[in-house]
Amino acid sequence: MATPNPSLSSPLLLPPHKSHHDPPPTTRLCIDDMLRHHCGEFGYWQFKHFVLTCMAWALEAFHTMVMIFADREPDWTCQSCVSSGDLCELPSATWEWDGGSGVSTVAEWGLICGQKYKVGLVQALFFGGCMIGAGLFGHLSDSKLGRKGSLSVVCILNAVFGLLTSLSPNYLTYVLLRVLTGFSTGGVGLCAFVLATEPVGPSKRGIAGMSTFYFFSGGIALLSGIAYVFQTWRSLYIASSVPSFLFVFLILPFISESPRWYLIRGQTDKAMDIMRAIATTNGKSLPGNVYVACDEEVKENDDKINEIRSKEVITGSVVDALKCRLTRVRLILVVGINFTCSIVYYGLSLNVVNLETNLYISVLVNAVAEMPAFFLTALLIDRFGRKPLAIWTQWFSGIFCIVGSFIENEGAWKVVRMVCSVWGIFGMAGTYNLLFIYAMELFPTVVRNAALGCATQAAQMGAILAPFVVVLGGGVPFFVFGVCGIMGGVLTFYLPETLNKPLYDTMDGMADGENEV
Repeated sequence: MATPNPSLSSPLLLPPHKSHHDPPPTTRLCIDDMLRHHCGEFGYWQFKHFVLTCMAWALEAFHTMVMIFADREPDWTCQSCVSSGDLCELPSATWEWDGGSGVSTVAEWGLICGQKYKVGLVQALFFGGCMIGAGLFGHLSDSKLGRKGSLSVVCILNAVFGLLTSLSPNYLTYVLLRVLTGFSTGGVGLCAFVLATEPVGPSKRGIAGMSTFYFFSGGIALLSGIAYVFQTWRSLYIASSVPSFLFVFLILPFISESPRWYLIRGQTDKAMDIMRAIATTNGKSLPGNVYVACDEEVKENDDKINEIRSKEVITGSVVDALKCRLTRVRLILVVGINFTCSIVYYGLSLNVVNLETNLYISVLVNAVAEMPAFFLTALLIDRFGRKPLAIWTQWFSGIFCIVGSFIENEGAWKVVRMVCSVWGIFGMAGTYNLLFIYAMELFPTVVRNAALGCATQAAQMGAILAPFVVVLGGGVPFFVFGVCGIMGGVLTFYLPETLNKPLYDTMDGMADGENEV
């Protein structure tokens, strides 16, 4: 038998030689996984970015709560009157405002007696402006302007409208400028919250999100000191508006845009630049073969990814959230919960002026009293989850409010009712705090700010109605607040838990993730 020729039996093409110098295969990760495995979930980069961004919450507190001091009814002194009982029954020439007519808008424009309703009207219209602004800037921050761009715009508008308010020649001009200030204020906290928390890893996002409200309460406490120094309402509006300008020019240049927004806008290179900066600043190393991708891109092959990337930039709106059954149900529930919680929170907060104590100290104490609630919910949110904590804090508040509605506001029972009010606002402050982080995790990046904008609008509607509940007097307001707290807890039952779940980027990615659970 003939021996085969070795040259004929050898393959014509040798298999490629695998060298250890060949680059590793490309790995695509979503932002949460990249933060968890390579960049760090909450290192120095996130800490600095978080603190600088959340300073905007203090600015929101300035522009919102300034009305407590600017529109207050100051003390007055009887000069030549026989009785000093009812101010409305005294001739105007027989008494005068302590500190002069410039101490507040009430004193300057005579907003007392039959004109007293105008004070409440300004407050309601301010929150109406907030409601409109929250919806508009929620959409713009998801689309054209981005998170940082929207925050820049609202802070500039706040400063301009606040300074112009100090020049108001009459009541009608004052009302118009307060509405415009509310319009821009409605987007401040919303944009700051999302921008501050989106670069944070999933295991740290809950505590970080809960901590944003310290800046709001801290802003209220700081405002009480500013108002004590600047005693006239015009100087107070100037002093509370200038910090917004300082924030835009001194703080915002050191804040980065959200990498998640860059990702859904198709600007992957910019998203990767931020992720590399996070890793470097946190002392981590991001491998050269790891790239950021949207949720559905991570699961697809290269051909499918090229098809996805060839499409137009991924955008979303409230309409898109309503079209999808999953997000539609969530949006309706979140709107209802924010509405009821806002009625309770702002309704109980308005009673500060009725404590018959020093107004500056009362506002300071009220702001500081909310902080233990923030701290407690921050400790418990990752232990028990968003859903159980949201239910029990609302029911905690509601039960104490209902109990307070049956207590007479006379004698020693006043102290008991006051305690019920304190515990009521304690529970609702905790709820108000965790609702932001809960709502943020319920929606994908493409519609997140739009959904939060709707939730904020619902909260502003509750804030508009709260003063009208308060004027009912007696035990009725407490009973209404209690019912709202209980109803909010019931609605929360129908929301899913989001603890340790990823922040989805697109509607399809969220739908796929929910189907896998």
